[in-house]
Amino acid sequence: MNLEESIKLAVESLGAQLYDIVSTREHDDNIYRVLVTAPGGINLDKCAEISRMISPILDIDEPMGGKYRLEVSSPGIERKLKRTEHFIASIGEKVRVKDIATETYKGELIAATEDNITVKTELGEEVIEYGSILSASTYFEW
Repeated sequence: MNLEESIKLAVESLGAQLYDIVSTREHDDNIYRVLVTAPGGINLDKCAEISRMISPILDIDEPMGGKYRLEVSSPGIERKLKRTEHFIASIGEKVRVKDIATETYKGELIAATEDNITVKTELGEEVIEYGSILSASTYFEW
């Protein structure tokens, strides 16, 4: 079992789902960010509980080979969409998708299958294959 699978099992044992894991560097700090979701949302207490549960796992299998800071949080209202399940879970939300032809599509995600997504834009419906997506995220209009 790899590190991500171990974290996923720990998160699920606490009634949440692993959304993504991001290793990054901010202000000379290494950050290992674990993004989680749950039905009804994620609160600070749940993030702290998950952090306590996965810290011992990370002590055994260090994720970044040295000093790092663990952050457990929700992916937020505007979140990156990377996996098929991210797209499926975001049907009905507003998305921004950039493809390999550098076209940007903004609109409502109306469908997501194992092969592609359909975005309803002002110009009509666009079907986009996962293989041609450079980046995608949900967005919120204030």
